[in-house]
This record gives sequence, structure tokens and C-alpha cells, in this order.
Amino acid sequence: MTLTRTSRTSRSALLAGLLGAGLLLAGCGGGSGSGPDTASSSNDAGVAKEISGELTVYAAASLKSAFDELSVAFAEQHPDITFAPTVYDGSSTLVTQLTGGAPADVFASADEPTMDDAVSAELTADDPVLFATNELVIAVEQGNPLGIESLDDLADGAGGTDGADAPITVMCAAEVPCGNAARTLLDAAGVELTPASEEQNVSAALSKVVNGEADAGLVYRTDVATADGEVEAVTLDGAAENPNRYPITVLQDADAPDAAQAFVDFVLSEEGQQVLEDFGFGAP
Repeated sequence: MTLTRTSRTSRSALLAGLLGAGLLLAGCGGGSGSGPDTASSSNDAGVAKEISGELTVYAAASLKSAFDELSVAFAEQHPDITFAPTVYDGSSTLVTQLTGGAPADVFASADEPTMDDAVSAELTADDPVLFATNELVIAVEQGNPLGIESLDDLADGAGGTDGADAPITVMCAAEVPCGNAARTLLDAAGVELTPASEEQNVSAALSKVVNGEADAGLVYRTDVATADGEVEAVTLDGAAENPNRYPITVLQDADAPDAAQAFVDFVLSEEGQQVLEDFGFGAP
């Protein structure tokens, strides 16, 4: 600090000799002008810390466990912000609700095409930002009693290890990100599969396997990871190379836009990314 002040004094003396005391005074005025800018930045930071309001988040069903924890951690840092119950569902269902006027501040989708629909509908305030990745697996009963190892084992007409009928398989509907991803992998593998049911979100598909209503389900790896050991995952060839990429955005009609942006920033922060990693999500 002393060195900086000394340098400024010498420079000011030289300017005074060449240009006169008037310009020196103007130069000092410029120096003091940097003070208010600094104070303004500090005040802006203070305002950011004091943001308040009720925050409503719409998020893909596969994000539930991670976003529940993120919401708690964020609320601890911003006690003046409260959370309305977060709405979790299939991403396409959420876009339909938002397009119909459902009030929300933040939207997090399980894939980019669905977020593109939100952008096209002019629901977003800013360009969406990627914050996580996920990949499909086959969820099966613990111990994998049917010996399911690949999509071929789920194909129409396929038998189990004892020659029985093909396993009862559930998946997401085609318009849902997990359903779209499943069909991409099935097409790439050349596998014909007629599911026993097509669910509107990945949580519903997983529940059928957990409850014994289905032998297998095409779900995300993170869903199996948060199922408390009730099912296990069979890794799919090509899934890791073609992951779902998750975007997040503040919504155009957000009632609490500052709080919404702060939450998005938190999800993107080192702390937020660590929470997502802990729940099995990959980096964006």
C-alpha cells in the first residue's frame, strides 16, 4: 500500500509541474472517484446477500433427491428466501404446465430438447446453462435374478436365462427425456422392445421395478443410486457416450428473479456441483 501511494505522489508532482495545479486537482478527484465505485460494489454484494422472496422451482423428476438437498443448503445461506414446494415431474410435463401459466421462478430440465421447447415458448429470461449430466441404465431387482445384461435381454421375443418370456420392462414415454434417451439407445442397438408401460416421469418407471410390478426399467443411474439398495443397475453400452445434459434457467415471469438467479448460481457453484456429484450426476 505504501509503495502505491509513493508512486502516485511522484507522478502527481510531475503532472503538477507540467500541466498545473488544476489538472492535479482533477487527477485527485479521479482517484477519489474509485472509492465510491468500490463502495458501490460492496453495497451491491450486500444487496445480493439480502435477497428475499418465495422461490418456486420446477425440476425434472430425476433431480428430486439432489435438488431437495440443494434447496436446504441454499436456504441456510439465504434465510430471507423461502421455498414453495418444488414441483418435480417429467420435463415435458413441466413445460406444458409452465406454458399454461403455472407460476415458477426456475426451471431445470433433464435434457436440452425439452429446454429448447421452453425457450421457443418464450418462458426463459436468459440463455439456459448446462449444470449436470446423467446416463441411462437398466434397473433390475437386487441380485439380478433374471441375469439381464443388455438391451438384447429385454427385446421382444427374448427369453430369460431359463428360456422364459422376455422380462416385463417399463420405460418413460417418448416425449419425456428418459424415454427419448431410451429409444435412442434401443435404435442404436437395433433392439425392438414393447414396454409393459410408458410412464410420464422416471420416478414412476423406477417405482414399478421397486414394487415388483416390472422386472426391469430403463431409468437414470442416479435414480438407482438413490433407491436405497432396492434395485441395482445394469450398465448399457453407449449410454456413457451419449448422456443426457441438464440445463437450468431463470423464467421470464419469475416473481423473485433475484432469488432465482442466486439459486441458479448456487447450483453452478463448486458447492452445488459437489452435491450433484454426491448424488451420481456427472459434470456438465
